Amino acid sequence: MKKRSMTQIASTLLVSAALLVSACSGNTGNPSPEKTTPEQSASAERVLTDAMGNKVTLPAHPQKVIATYLEDHLIALGVKPVAQWSVGEGSVQGYLQKELAGIPAIPYDLPPEVVMSYSPDLILLESADLAVGEKYNQYAKIAPTYTIGVEKNTDWRKELLTVGEVLNKTDEAKAVLATYEKKAQEAKEKLQQAVGPKTATALWVLPKSVFVVKENLSSGDVLYKDLGFTVPKIVHEVTKASEANWSKISLEKLATLDTDYLFIVNSKEVPMKDLVSDPVYANIPAVKNGHVYEFPKESSWLYSGTIANGQIIDDVLKSVLQ
Repeated sequence: MKKRSMTQIASTLLVSAALLVSACSGNTGNPSPEKTTPEQSASAERVLTDAMGNKVTLPAHPQKVIATYLEDHLIALGVKPVAQWSVGEGSVQGYLQKELAGIPAIPYDLPPEVVMSYSPDLILLESADLAVGEKYNQYAKIAPTYTIGVEKNTDWRKELLTVGEVLNKTDEAKAVLATYEKKAQEAKEKLQQAVGPKTATALWVLPKSVFVVKENLSSGDVLYKDLGFTVPKIVHEVTKASEANWSKISLEKLATLDTDYLFIVNSKEVPMKDLVSDPVYANIPAVKNGHVYEFPKESSWLYSGTIANGQIIDDVLKSVLQ
């Protein structure tokens, strides 16, 4: 799950430089103006301004990238990071492990000596929270460091396009996004034809708490914006005041949830039949009608991106249209 607030980082060492290629005239007569071919332009360093206002000199084609929970975008654009971000005890994004097999996990606080050991040529930070104070300068001494910022990392589409620009893969990012939009639209039409207007809710059930997805973030964005499900009143009420992807819902609120379909990420590690047999779920229409679908915590429901969202769409179609 992407978190808007993350533990801060520290780092130090080495300046990373990239190759600058420029075209110049080969004439031995009168000098002529320098000209840059499209091929040479594509291989030159670029300077972009990040969310913190830093002007970042970026390598033309980054090869050794470290990014914080941006791996979905990297993989979609054909770039494998040299390390994958993790939280807790090395917890990584399970749904990407086929693509990231063999890629080591790097701790969430990005220890400087660990970052340096990978010799990255680009560091991508999802949030400015990771680079407060002197931390940005410390990272910039290791490699060019670009911060995405909250305005874009709360909109995965903007975030994807920004990552594409930073990686010098703008056209690829646009193509990946267009492919996703086509898939989402086709899925929406199938659902409308099969079940019509219905409400849906995604819950994340942990051992001692239950969280509900925000309507415009994570899998909520897929359910309500892309697939056209209606937002239940309780979901709107619980999440409207929160900036988090997932908001804690009380058992009292949960008991009044009026939803036709219920998609549950089960981190409680109890069988689904036992989970929904709890009286708190008894009056939920989705439970009464057998429209409850379970997904493991390793699934993509807690994340965002074309890969994550594409898998969510597949899960919804398989569940609802079975």
